[in-house]
Amino acid sequence: MDLGFVIGIPGALIMVIAAILYGGFSLILYWDVPSVLITVGCSFMALMASSNLTNITNIGKLIILCVNQPKSNIADIVKTLVTFSEKSRREGLLSLEDEIEQLKDDFFRQGIRLVVDGTDPEVIKNILYSQLNGMDSRHSGGIKMFDDWSKLAPAFGMVGTLYGLVGMLANMGDPSAIGKGMAAALITTLYGAIMANAVFIPIKNKLEIRHGDEVAEKELIIEGILSIQTGDNPRIVEEKLLAFVAPKQRAKLKQTQD
Repeated sequence: MDLGFVIGIPGALIMVIAAILYGGFSLILYWDVPSVLITVGCSFMALMASSNLTNITNIGKLIILCVNQPKSNIADIVKTLVTFSEKSRREGLLSLEDEIEQLKDDFFRQGIRLVVDGTDPEVIKNILYSQLNGMDSRHSGGIKMFDDWSKLAPAFGMVGTLYGLVGMLANMGDPSAIGKGMAAALITTLYGAIMANAVFIPIKNKLEIRHGDEVAEKELIIEGILSIQTGDNPRIVEEKLLAFVAPKQRAKLKQTQD
């Protein structure tokens, strides 16, 4: 579980509530149904109109992806690729066929199978990078959706502000209506700002981090597979792959392999 994400977003919302209560105000003052309809409802409807429906239905999955902290497999992948390199140098590329079914990652499994089948290195590279580009396109859709929502929420907050101001100006002779209209105008702006900065932007940023980690993992696999296919020395393969690993983890990985 990603504690930073799990604590951060609820923590930001709690801080807002605590500030309201500490200021001596009632939370009821900050609850306005028309403002909710404009900022939450309208922004979501505009998001549906502008986004792929598949991305909309995957909102829950994307949030769960932010909550769950995936375990880094880079160290294990480096060890596996170096082991495969050593075995292929001793016994030939066909010896890796026995290892294919033990691989849990479909991308990794496909790459090794292409190597065992004797596919040309350039073809292997094109196939794997095509898959990587497809993954990038899918992930970009989800990231862009939350980026769009982070812009739509404040925009509809401004719409709510105009709605409140119109109501206020239309009832200048009624002091109670003026206060109600001004409150609605300000609350919608508040809702939009909180939604964007405390919820949607953090989700978008976290999805970008998850995407970057997965791309780095896939590029590591591609580099290792191509090195194995061309028959590089296992030590050279290891040095190539360690370039993808953080310096602290790199030193630890070398110690375990020596």
